[in-house]
Amino acid sequence: MEERPQQIIIKKIKIRKGGGAHGGSWKVAYADFVTAMMAFFLLLWLLSMVSEDKKAALSVYFNKYSIFQESGSSAITSKNAKITDPNFINPSKDDSSRTSGMALRGKKTGDISHKTKQNIDTKDEELVKKIRTSIDEKMAGVRDQILVDVIEGGVRIQIIDTEGSIMFHLGSSQPTSKAKEILKLVSANLKEIPGRIVVEGHTDSAPFKGGQITNWELSTSRASSARKELEENGVDASRIARVVGYADTELLIPLDPRDPRNRRISIIILNTKS
Repeated sequence: MEERPQQIIIKKIKIRKGGGAHGGSWKVAYADFVTAMMAFFLLLWLLSMVSEDKKAALSVYFNKYSIFQESGSSAITSKNAKITDPNFINPSKDDSSRTSGMALRGKKTGDISHKTKQNIDTKDEELVKKIRTSIDEKMAGVRDQILVDVIEGGVRIQIIDTEGSIMFHLGSSQPTSKAKEILKLVSANLKEIPGRIVVEGHTDSAPFKGGQITNWELSTSRASSARKELEENGVDASRIARVVGYADTELLIPLDPRDPRNRRISIIILNTKS
C-alpha cells in the first residue's frame, strides 16, 4: 500500500495593532478638533473683513435681541428695527456710559474723514447735546429721523427717511413740508454755531433712471435743495464749503441697501481745525 505524501498546512495569523479597546476613535476626535479650529480661524478672518458699520449693527443685534421677545425676524435687516434708535446713535443726556456720537458708517468727503472720534472734544460734545436738546424741545416727533454725532472734522447732522415719513418726494429733489420744518430747525442751530458747512446727499440702492437722471444726479440735486433751504432760513451762503451727492455708495444700513433710512441728507459743521 502506497503511503501518501504528508501535506503541510500554512496558517496566516494577522496581528492587529491599535489602541486596544480604544481602537482608532481618537482620530475622529482629533479630526473634529481640527475642523472646529479651522472654522474658528475662518470666523476670525471673516470678522476682520467686516466693515465697522456692520460690526456696529451686529453689536446692537446681539445686545438687544431676546429669544423671549422676538422670533423669526432679524433686528439687523428688519425695516422696523431701531438701528437708528436715539438710545444707540443719539444717546440721552443722562446716559454717560455711551460714547457721544456713535457712528454707523465711516467715510470720506474730500479730505474730511467721516470716522467717529475716539476722543471727543468737550466743545463738540456740548454742541451735539445742544442740537439734540433743541430737537427734543421743538420736534420730538421726528427725533428718530435726525441723527447727530461727532466725527473727525466736526459735527454731523443726518436727516433720514423712515417708513411712511420721507424728506423728499420719490424721484424728486423737492423737499416735503416736514423736511422744510426740520431744515428750518437745523438752520436755527447752524446760525449760532461757527464753522463752514458741508451738505451731502445720499440715496438707497433702488435703481432710478428718469431720462438722463440717475441716483448720482438725484443725490446731488437733493443736497443742493437742502443747501437752498439752509440759505433761505438765514444761513450765510459763504459758509457753504461743499455740496456733493454720493448716490448709494455710502449706505447708512448696508445690510439692507434699499432700506428707506439710506435716503438722507448729511449736514457737517466743520470745526476750525479742519
